[in-house]
Amino acid sequence: MPELPEVETIRRDLEPLVTGRSVVDVEVDPGTIGLLAGVPLEVLRANLVGRTIRSLGRRGKYLLFELDDGRWLVVHLRMTGRLVWRPRAAPPEAYQRAVIRLDDGHDLRWSDLRKFGTWRIHASAGEVIDRLGPEPIDAGLSEAAFCRVLAGRRAPVKAVLLDQRRFAGLGNIYVDEALYAARIRPDTPAGDLSRAAMGRLYRACREVLERGIAHRGASFRDYVDGQGNEGQQHMFVQVFRRTGKPCYACGTPIARSIVGGRATHYCPRCQRAARRPRRASEARVAGEEGRDAG
Repeated sequence: MPELPEVETIRRDLEPLVTGRSVVDVEVDPGTIGLLAGVPLEVLRANLVGRTIRSLGRRGKYLLFELDDGRWLVVHLRMTGRLVWRPRAAPPEAYQRAVIRLDDGHDLRWSDLRKFGTWRIHASAGEVIDRLGPEPIDAGLSEAAFCRVLAGRRAPVKAVLLDQRRFAGLGNIYVDEALYAARIRPDTPAGDLSRAAMGRLYRACREVLERGIAHRGASFRDYVDGQGNEGQQHMFVQVFRRTGKPCYACGTPIARSIVGGRATHYCPRCQRAARRPRRASEARVAGEEGRDAG
């Protein structure tokens, strides 16, 4: 599934190409319209045709097209969605499901092998982004604020990082990579992490996302950028989809397990299971038992 670096790469590619352009037509495969737009094609056309795109933003994994009537077209790629810019005369894309035709003779073409992606018209972007947590790369997200989200939670740290209500934009690839960089086992309860481990994870999340953007996303299978080109980040992963291959740091075979219902990759040696810190009450009891024994 495209994550923050992939969606940000698409946004950067498309933003200068679509800003100021008007929509002259919309076409959607009849078998896709219900899943993609959730409304009849006539309704989608009425909402988009004649509208001018004021800006193209992003939050988390969502693309946010600001329209000139104050509403927003919000696009989520889900698992296999692609959105590419093409000259109108170019051949159709593989698994092409929909097209937004622009007034300059170009198209925004939507391809989606598994048909899970969505387009939705919203009265405001806040209807979507207000449900999302901060992005790990947000300048305003301090290390202390990041740690407060993790503190006291019994869920595996990987599950907390994947929860878009807690942190927006992280997915399976970059969570596995960040946990490896921070030397944290993915199934560790978030609240059991030491303050130092949380700090390492804060920095690791930022670093792997920024690296993913620099490498224009990871093209393991379906992802391409806004002009149909593959990214390079998949060539630089440390653990994701490297099951059985040697860890670059210690040589131990990379392991695969299921955490929070998601396939998870980690190094059993570099990411050892954390020892659960004793609570204050436990430490006090241990101290009293030691004195009694003396």
